[in-house]
Amino acid sequence: MLIDHLSIIGVGLIGGSLARALRKAKLVNRITGCNRNEDSLIKALELGVIDDYSLDIAEAVAAADVVVIGTPLSTTEKLLPTIVAALNPNAVLTDVGSAKGSVVSAARRIMGDKLPRFVPGHPIAGTEQSGVEASFAELFIDHRVILTPLQETDSKAHKLITDMWQAVGADVIDLGVKHHDDVLAATSHLPHMLAYALVDCLAGMQEREEIFKYAAGGFADFTRIASSSPEMWHDICFSNRDALLNALELFSGHIDQIKAAIENSDSEQLLAIFKRAKSARDKFTKVRSRLDDTRE
Repeated sequence: MLIDHLSIIGVGLIGGSLARALRKAKLVNRITGCNRNEDSLIKALELGVIDDYSLDIAEAVAAADVVVIGTPLSTTEKLLPTIVAALNPNAVLTDVGSAKGSVVSAARRIMGDKLPRFVPGHPIAGTEQSGVEASFAELFIDHRVILTPLQETDSKAHKLITDMWQAVGADVIDLGVKHHDDVLAATSHLPHMLAYALVDCLAGMQEREEIFKYAAGGFADFTRIASSSPEMWHDICFSNRDALLNALELFSGHIDQIKAAIENSDSEQLLAIFKRAKSARDKFTKVRSRLDDTRE
């Protein structure tokens, strides 16, 4: 048995899917859930995602071997003092936040001599749905989970969290905290900002009904992620503020280039941009296809 007692603070899509996956693999004995909303915990209990629950964080984590923080990023720092005070000295704490710098900074201030038991993490998996009802055991299969272990992180704690994610089908890699936040700002956070901005822009147009009526599949594909939780992405913006601003600035410069090329009827420049983009996208698709083939 990999984990005797798992406690999940925030039993939503990610936390619920992790619980389902570990239970399906028979790698956990007991799962305790903790949310602010008791109705969601009752639903998780009815679905068999958790074995029991508590609305009290200290009570939920006191006997746990592994504690997973699955709450929005804005609440992590607020919850950490209570979690750390109740944490078993041998327990391992991890999280699933999409930005690591703010989480690690809070952990360094709050965790004291328990910091070596903290393994920051981020599963690169999800859907535009949210809540425990949307969770499913196969969510992490063939998806990456990035861990950002600290210099102080205990090697056994790191191995346990690595084994946990690998056991549910994930490809686990380690990155530095800043490297993680810079990469995710460009590859995840920026695309979500673009999707939200595009849909909000079009929805504000006078002809919005006709615009959405005639939107093709490409529009649906590109804007799918704008159906993600607004509250979650609001938190991510401020938790990874500097890296995201840098990515937005870089992208804004590219938009200005395209705008200038159109204004100046610069056919050569516009075509060059499109060709570079197509080449990069095709290369990415081929690499991803080869990786998928090796996993089968």
